[in-house]
Amino acid sequence: MAELSLTPTQTAQFHADGVVQIDRIIDDETVESLRRAYDRLFRGEFTTGVTPDEVNWQDGTGDPSLTRQICNGWKADPEIAGIMLREDFGRALAGLTDWPGIRSMTDNVLWKPPGAKPLGYHQDNAYLSWFRPQELISLWIALDDTSADGGTMEVVRGSHTWDQPEPQGEFHGPTAFRKYMDASAAAQGVEPEIIPVLVKKGGGSIHHGRVWHGSDTNNSERPRRALVLHAMSSEAEYAPGHLGDFTGRIYSRYKHLADNRMDENFFPVLWSKDGYRTPEINELIRS
Repeated sequence: MAELSLTPTQTAQFHADGVVQIDRIIDDETVESLRRAYDRLFRGEFTTGVTPDEVNWQDGTGDPSLTRQICNGWKADPEIAGIMLREDFGRALAGLTDWPGIRSMTDNVLWKPPGAKPLGYHQDNAYLSWFRPQELISLWIALDDTSADGGTMEVVRGSHTWDQPEPQGEFHGPTAFRKYMDASAAAQGVEPEIIPVLVKKGGGSIHHGRVWHGSDTNNSERPRRALVLHAMSSEAEYAPGHLGDFTGRIYSRYKHLADNRMDENFFPVLWSKDGYRTPEINELIRS
């Protein structure tokens, strides 16, 4: 499988727009393997015996009108881990930041079936007050060909330079899914330029943690599945006083009692400039 690397042109586009689309990230064989892993996960079959941190949809009980979501599927399935913990992904993402290395904050296993409702526009960084630096960079991989009518992810060009308001509104199935982005654009005095991520299966995008993004209803007859790596600095630490905020309510369970360090068992280091990578990753992938 080819390693992920970005050209100088792609790097410049990311810094200018807050997002860059990539034609090919994983091959067709890997796409098929991940689709099978999705089937297992949403049936509640966790190969490693570990339940993911967030299981928001399961066969038989999940609302069919909502996007299916699992967070940190890598902990439950080695097929997901083998992609989400790739060293070349960490290296490529680090090249777009000033961080000394990349560690995983979480992954998103997303499946939007035909007719599923929107996902509300948001800025990822706004939900991360529980750690410092309060920044993410995200790699989004399509497991199906995307289309404008298929509920693909949309991003607002250049919105990583806007102010960052407090998180508001519903994420799953809001009536007006662009409402809070539109309000932010009005406050900035700009007209938002919305870009749909249109790629073939195996392609995707990288977006800045401050960029506004969301997705409309899937009005096509095809599912829209995507796998997302949300990455943070290898030097990230917990921020005491904010552990009950937003996603901190979930991930503060891994905080050490005596210090603010991020435990690599739960937030593994994918790549760092000094050559370090969490040693246990390879054991997990081979299991």
